Amino acid sequence: MSKKPGLTVLAGPTAVGKGTVSTYIRDNYPEVWLSVSATTRAPRPGEVDGVHYFFKSKEEFESLVAAGEFLEWAVVHGQNTYGTLKSTVNDAIAEGRSVLLEIDLQGARQVKDAVPDAQFVFLAPPSWDEMVRRLVGRGTESAEEQQRRLETAKLELAAEPEFDHTVINDDVRRAADELVSLMGLTPNPR
Repeated sequence: MSKKPGLTVLAGPTAVGKGTVSTYIRDNYPEVWLSVSATTRAPRPGEVDGVHYFFKSKEEFESLVAAGEFLEWAVVHGQNTYGTLKSTVNDAIAEGRSVLLEIDLQGARQVKDAVPDAQFVFLAPPSWDEMVRRLVGRGTESAEEQQRRLETAKLELAAEPEFDHTVINDDVRRAADELVSLMGLTPNPR
């Protein structure tokens, strides 16, 4: 049974694997359109405008904010601005695509205000210890940054009741299949 295509928002604490689950869905479920964020940061090597991000100047981004063109947006780490353009999400839904928006908790709350009939899914770790192991194992943050992210994660975990569904990320493929099923799509056979 397939639901009408619409918007599903995926959020959860740091190091829970939102990006990993989203990438698995992108690679294995072409019927799901992963929203592409706009950002004021410069492209990294290999990143393509319109594929990885919509790269905007600070002035362009501010103009879009003033015009009310974002479902959600935020300044991240006090430096660059990121946001989800309403037009790209609405266009994908109009084309009959199921849209997955992978964002942080702050963004999810903004989307809930803007699109209350969207579906909100909280991606949770199997345990606190596993989440700590994943964050430390990435090796991409300093010890101070890891501690800051873990403090933030405690607050993010407390937001779980704000969501329609919770998916435990104990196995990427299983979690992705469960999320796709919640979107009203049939998971791929094994």
